[in-house]
Amino acid sequence: MKEYQSDKIRNVALVGHGGCGKTILTESMLFTTKVTNRLGKVEDGNTVSDFDKEEIARKISIGTSLIPIEWKDCKYNILDTPGYFDFIGEVQSALRVADGAVIVMDASSGIEVGTEKVWKYTVDRKMPKFIFINKMDKENINFDKLLNDLREKFGKGVAPFAIPLGDANNFKGIVNVVDMVARVYDGKDCTDQPVPEDMMDSVSSVREMLMESVAESDEVLMEKYFGGEEFTTEEIHEGLRKGVLGGEIVPVLLGSGVNNIGIHTLMNMISDYMPSPKDIKVVEGIHARENKPVQKNIDESDPFSAYVFKTIVDPYVGKISLLKICSGKLTSDMEIYNPEKDEIEKVGNLFLLRGKNQINVSKVVAGDIAAIAKLQYASTGDTLCDKNHPVKFDKVAFAEPTLFMAVEPKAKGDEEKIGLGLNRLTEEDPTFMVVRNAETKQTLIGGQGDMHINVITNKLKHKFGVDVQLAEQRIPYRETIKGKADVQGKHKKQSGGHGQYGDVKIRFEPAEEEFVFTEEIFGGSVPRQYIPAVEKGLRECLESGVLAGYPVVNVKATLYDGSYHDVDSSEMAFKIAASIAFKKGMEMAKPVLLEPVMKVEIVAPEDYMGDIMGDMNKRRGRILGMEPLGDGTQKVIAEAPQAELFKYATDLRSMTQARGSFTMRFERYDEMPQHLSQKIIDGAKSDK
Repeated sequence: MKEYQSDKIRNVALVGHGGCGKTILTESMLFTTKVTNRLGKVEDGNTVSDFDKEEIARKISIGTSLIPIEWKDCKYNILDTPGYFDFIGEVQSALRVADGAVIVMDASSGIEVGTEKVWKYTVDRKMPKFIFINKMDKENINFDKLLNDLREKFGKGVAPFAIPLGDANNFKGIVNVVDMVARVYDGKDCTDQPVPEDMMDSVSSVREMLMESVAESDEVLMEKYFGGEEFTTEEIHEGLRKGVLGGEIVPVLLGSGVNNIGIHTLMNMISDYMPSPKDIKVVEGIHARENKPVQKNIDESDPFSAYVFKTIVDPYVGKISLLKICSGKLTSDMEIYNPEKDEIEKVGNLFLLRGKNQINVSKVVAGDIAAIAKLQYASTGDTLCDKNHPVKFDKVAFAEPTLFMAVEPKAKGDEEKIGLGLNRLTEEDPTFMVVRNAETKQTLIGGQGDMHINVITNKLKHKFGVDVQLAEQRIPYRETIKGKADVQGKHKKQSGGHGQYGDVKIRFEPAEEEFVFTEEIFGGSVPRQYIPAVEKGLRECLESGVLAGYPVVNVKATLYDGSYHDVDSSEMAFKIAASIAFKKGMEMAKPVLLEPVMKVEIVAPEDYMGDIMGDMNKRRGRILGMEPLGDGTQKVIAEAPQAELFKYATDLRSMTQARGSFTMRFERYDEMPQHLSQKIIDGAKSDK
């Protein structure tokens, strides 16, 4: 692949709902640009971008693939992203480095949840975008209805740049409304033909809509339009490009990835209307030492800086870092600085990735995307730069894990391999988390949903050779008391030689703090040197309560009397006496089980509020409040026991058709209802 300057580069993310045809669209682009000599199929597992074992087995995209292609003296970095919501982090990182997006839609499904989500992401990032209606060769497609739905949902800026030529099996091409030409496809090549006479009326009305958009892009053109003058071809293209770059116009294109229809037009339009890095001009960052805002020019002559947006972990090849060059240029053997880790790294092999294939290059310029193998310190979200011009760029705010499961080894002794493999996989996927719960002795993995968790465990097996099974996470219950107790703990042992004697009287009562120990000893009934041993004995007992063996909290113990023996008393004897008193006291002071309560914030469209609130009540939850967020969405703030929320990520997704999201955090411990706590206590006893 030859070298391209910044103005000849286009970084474009293909985004959309799962199954809308992004990967097959990428295949069509590869075929059209003669990188491949046949169209791969997702069903056959032979596409360039879905190369991972998991992707081939599941027939879906799991990671973002980078596909560089050349078209009309430009280089396109196509980022083929997953459509399934479990892999949302891949979409977020791709949009972070893309300069424009193509939202792909399935013509037979219309506007799906994934379409709405990626539209919102691109609007939030103020990204220029196209909508590509794929699968126009299917039966019963109503293009006019699709267009009206899009304009109703996303606004009047949505403008058709093409209309279909034929339908279903007779769908053979498009009419380019901008250039007033029919483009007929034979599956391989595209030929330009005059617009059919019987289509002129419908084409003219759509073109008139576009001319209004052109007029609105410039005051001079507006005057010309109202004066009844015709626009020149250059004026039309310039006006439309200005509208697309500014986000006022969202072109609608159409075609069929499977039949390679509409692909030439899409690629021409990416070159004509999508921004090059030169159109973006500058990248905002923070000076790594002085902590003040800085701007980096997207220019080869500026000092080098880059952003690592993705990491690929391969047990054989090692770590591959994908980065977008933000300023300057990157060459092999360069020394680069990582301000996040305060480390210098040397660039070894510099290459482009096309799926899993590496294309070696000697230089990459500002605005382009490249890969480096075996960087020691770099991880996703890091900035790499010139040490004399240190800068940090904003990291992607990745979605937090919402579903946690425990992983257990199938074979004994695999714990270390599991830990190593999971840590390597977290480098690859920032939306995945590993937590070791010291209390429940479980290793928990957190992800975006069931599929995400299953993919992680399969990768663990295939990449790192370790088999695991998933289990529910254990809940860290607590025990406390609701009443008071006044007890004696006496330890007396006499069996030849030195005896043991310790005797304490202790009052137990509820407390606000975790544990309070006080003493009211008069007259030396318990000598001063043994009082710390009594406290130590009680503190050790707090680790295991009398109901189900859970840690004990919110207890006050007052040592007020006791007795001792001049010869047989010892610290150990008083520790044992304290533990006897503790067990008696806990049993007499109305012990109860406490469960962790979580604070949950749920964001979803208003239409689902009734279902969400009803479901939260079933989970023993409590609604604390609601906040309207605009765009027809509401935020519900609630509290619910952790035990009721293990599968909430999956349940909320099905309840809201994947339109809802939530976050949760630990809030406090509350007393558990008697009938439920008894089940836990009985279970703990049977385990013993």
